[in-house]
Amino acid sequence: MAKTLYRNGAVYSAADPFATAIVVDGDTISWLGGEDAADRHAENVDEVIDLRGALVTPAFVESHTHLAALGRTLSGADLSSATSASSLLSLVAVQGQKSSKVVLAQGWDNSDWEDQTLPEANDLTSAADGRAYYLSRRDVHSALVNRELLDFLGLGHLKPGVVAGADHDDVRLAIAKAQKADHEFQRLALAHYASRGFATVVEMAAPHLEGRAALDQLLADNQPKLPQVYAFWGEAVSDADTADELFSSFPKGRLLGIGGDLKVDGSLGSHTAYLREDYSDKAGERGTLYLNKEEIAAHLVACSSRGIQASFHVIGDGALDEVLDGFDLAAQEIGVPKLQMARHRLEHVEMVDDVTRQRLLQYAITVSMQPVFDHAWGGSNGMYAQRLGQRAESMNNLSAMLSAGVPMVLGSDAPVTEVDGWQVVRAAMNMSNTQGRVSARAAFLAQTRSTYRAMGEMNPLAGQLAIGAQATFAVWTASELAVQTPDVRISSWSTDARAGTPMLPVVDEEIPECLRTVRAGVTIFDNLETQN
Repeated sequence: MAKTLYRNGAVYSAADPFATAIVVDGDTISWLGGEDAADRHAENVDEVIDLRGALVTPAFVESHTHLAALGRTLSGADLSSATSASSLLSLVAVQGQKSSKVVLAQGWDNSDWEDQTLPEANDLTSAADGRAYYLSRRDVHSALVNRELLDFLGLGHLKPGVVAGADHDDVRLAIAKAQKADHEFQRLALAHYASRGFATVVEMAAPHLEGRAALDQLLADNQPKLPQVYAFWGEAVSDADTADELFSSFPKGRLLGIGGDLKVDGSLGSHTAYLREDYSDKAGERGTLYLNKEEIAAHLVACSSRGIQASFHVIGDGALDEVLDGFDLAAQEIGVPKLQMARHRLEHVEMVDDVTRQRLLQYAITVSMQPVFDHAWGGSNGMYAQRLGQRAESMNNLSAMLSAGVPMVLGSDAPVTEVDGWQVVRAAMNMSNTQGRVSARAAFLAQTRSTYRAMGEMNPLAGQLAIGAQATFAVWTASELAVQTPDVRISSWSTDARAGTPMLPVVDEEIPECLRTVRAGVTIFDNLETQN
């Protein structure tokens, strides 16, 4: 592998905050520093690349994604532009022309439609040219289905229209069994991640999502010119031997844990997130609880006994109470230290108060959150306010998590939100709850160094640019760099350039463009040559 000098740019590195150049020797960073020293290194490298002011940062790590679903969205099966029942019908008609038997599409969200009424099943079937259809809501916790699909899947006892909760899970599971795993969608999604500066992704797989065959195919691929894939498998276990056998059935080192999208509850958009109190827009409804505290405790004990990381999908405050009660039960059986050592984590965790944060901290639980959810559904007129009323005002408090010492990583839950690490940074700095905002630096670290730690990576240099670190990085356009903190907070480090705090792109108006992504010294996306 070649030895390459990148120079005349900016390098985001705590090891040398003023570095403008970096040398990559094979798969390792062998030097970084200023332009004077770069002149000497230029004589001993195979290639010199003029960055022309571009920024080099550690590559992003996606902590929560669904690759096949993202690939389908990228290939056009996207209903997110629907703004009314009639526009949804038009989009379904387009999808019907592309499909042979079943129309699979996703992304509609009627919470911001002027008239939130959904089309009738017969009208959608006509739009789909008589074909069976599965049209998932943006949050993928409910879907529109017709009689043709239900009969095709052998689920004729269900009613056409909107399916949610356990009925939706039955439909998803049947679809996963009926369809052939399409690896091209996964590869399309991975190439997209590479083009957005990501070198590592964590897939959230489960029987009711794409199924085991799709995950096996994904993990077996391991292409060096695509981002590295790790995964969670969302299947509940109740004893240690079963946990060990299941975990060992996956390629060594590629499965992070048993859980991920192992659902304790659903989503707020579909009224299936489990709440302490009724939904504000649906009296008498508190959502769906898929696992109780005893089942949660059994899963935790089984995984912890073999040192396996467990993870749960949890959004509502009632569901989070149930999870933490499960941790209490597990602690009575195996003790708190054993739970802490397994590095368990929770996905989404949007409704957390001070008492609950302390309970998270007690068990050293990592939380995986998605700030762009707030951008999509937060605010006084957003879906969260519709569903929760005043309770929505304290949601997704990123700052409180960090202040309490709860380990936190950030991601997209693609295709629910767009693949863009800088959009995540922007959203984290501009949360609807002003007290929940964090700095650009905190949001960036939660998608790089912190994410590797949550994955159990033992190399202290993972997710950083330093001599001896793996050469995994991205090159970005960056017209302006600064140390950025939310206006309502006092910075805990100096914003004076002389203090040596590394600077990041200003993302208030312009989002950086990825010019190159490198994984362990191998270029997996390249638009840099065309710029030079």
